[in-house]
Amino acid sequence: MFDGKFRTPVDRAVKPIGNLLRKTGLTPDHLTVLGLIVGIGAAFAIGSEHLRLGLLLVILAALPDLLDGALAKAQNASSQRGAFFDSTVDRITDALLLGGIAWYLASTESAHMSILPFAVASVSSLISYQRAKAESLGINAKGGLMERAERIIAICIGLLFQPLLIPILWIMLVLTSITAIQRFVKVWRQAAVAPVTAARIEMRRSRRQSRRVARTERRRTRVPRRRP
Repeated sequence: MFDGKFRTPVDRAVKPIGNLLRKTGLTPDHLTVLGLIVGIGAAFAIGSEHLRLGLLLVILAALPDLLDGALAKAQNASSQRGAFFDSTVDRITDALLLGGIAWYLASTESAHMSILPFAVASVSSLISYQRAKAESLGINAKGGLMERAERIIAICIGLLFQPLLIPILWIMLVLTSITAIQRFVKVWRQAAVAPVTAARIEMRRSRRQSRRVARTERRRTRVPRRRP
């Protein structure tokens, strides 16, 4: 929800920061790895019952994730590889944070309560998969009540106000489940236009095949011919 409504204003706001970071010699991948390292620290801090420290580290881990796109645009270095790497690290960081919360609840509440964060992680993985699979089919699956930005904000509120952590996790589970249903319905309706979807898939396959043939031909022309 936030990603759709606020993505353009946020990108506009962080663009000058991306231009400044370009002068440091850092790359977007450096920021992505930095965010992952801080996220690991946040998970351990939360698991060891230092919730305020964990909150600070969660916020710090979110900053590189916010700025790596701006740096990529400033360096004109946006790529499919970078987008794939960033998305993969986001999933890892999310799992680590919810794992840290599960560790914390197992230590302070009960082993049964630690299942709650894992349930949130499972449904969150489902909505991420729905989007990835839909986009591979040429279908838009963005949107929903509880996307990644909303989950991070909810986790931060729970860490700041510890008595609200468990109720917030229940709310996250419900809203994330609703988001999964919303995306399923959205993709299902779009996929009803089967001929259009099939044509797009076939077009992409044809283009990939054409590129493979072109690369093969270039390799053949580079092979030096032996003199008789």
